[in-house]
Amino acid sequence: MMSTNEPVISLTPIGIIHSPHKDLAGMPIQPAGAKGIRGSISLKEEFRDGLRDLEGFSRIILIYALHRVNGYALEVVPFLDDKSHGIFATRAPKRPNAIGLSVVRLVSVNGNEIGIEDVDILDGTPLLDIKPYVPAFDSFPMEKAGWFDHCCHTADCVRSDRRFH
Repeated sequence: MMSTNEPVISLTPIGIIHSPHKDLAGMPIQPAGAKGIRGSISLKEEFRDGLRDLEGFSRIILIYALHRVNGYALEVVPFLDDKSHGIFATRAPKRPNAIGLSVVRLVSVNGNEIGIEDVDILDGTPLLDIKPYVPAFDSFPMEKAGWFDHCCHTADCVRSDRRFH
């Protein structure tokens, strides 16, 4: 139950992500499994000026609404394991706030259209924000990854199924 002191949050999509993934089942579960898969972003015209200087980055972080997810579960069996884990120890989509994050390759910026690659996102997904990927800030390869440490090397070949519909 929400207390009366909690802030109200309202998010408005800034654009739409386009990809060849028309169905949740069979999609790559991470950008590592989507190497070379192209997509695009149609940014709303009113946000076009925010793309200035973006073309100097090789990767961008996309934050988006998991608009086809209904409800949430605090414990899930994720795609990369056969054991149950707390939702916050996974990247499973059935979250209290259905927000997704992907690091994709930036291919082009042309007006308000952005070409991207390594796309693991459903076609028609509402885009909430874009942030530049900065390796010096965003990469910590020697850190522990909990239960992922024993299975993250398979993320490039595992595909989604219907467990989170």
